[in-house]
Amino acid sequence: MPSAYRVEKWASSSSPDPDALRRRLSVDGYSVFQWTDQPGAEYDSHHHDDEQSHWIMSGMLELTVDGAGVFILEAGDRDFMPAGTKHTARVVGAEPVTYLIGAKR
Repeated sequence: MPSAYRVEKWASSSSPDPDALRRRLSVDGYSVFQWTDQPGAEYDSHHHDDEQSHWIMSGMLELTVDGAGVFILEAGDRDFMPAGTKHTARVVGAEPVTYLIGAKR
């Protein structure tokens, strides 16, 4: 049975290094691509067939995850989303959000 949705908050005082985050996702077994959403972007309830991890490089993203709650991810924050997890997403604030998406089956 897959683990539950969870978030790791950024604990470092330094800004996230995109290259280091990309390497870490790759080491963790994910295929990685970068994505940017503009202010006002929203995604209705959906799920992914693969396990995903979102790692925020800049901006803020709000995720509402069925059965887990509402989470706001900021620069450096990372989530772990099991395959099939229903969720919505929206950009918070006036800044675009740029993040890495790691996916694995």
